Amino acid sequence: MTPAQVDAYVSAASAALNLPLSPAHRPGVVRYLALAAEFAAIVEAVPLGPHVESAVHFTPVSPKENEA
Repeated sequence: MTPAQVDAYVSAASAALNLPLSPAHRPGVVRYLALAAEFAAIVEAVPLGPHVESAVHFTPVSPKENEA
């Protein structure tokens, strides 16, 4: 997303959600959304085949003692 797109999205989203956004907080919200968009672009750039499926659920496990 371009900086103008990020700014427009923040304006539209806050209006759609009827969420007041303090002028003091806006720069931080814009920076965070731009960062999140960069992360999303990295994830979306990974090629996935039709056989790749997301996990039904994630269950974290502790590392084995000899791996820690």
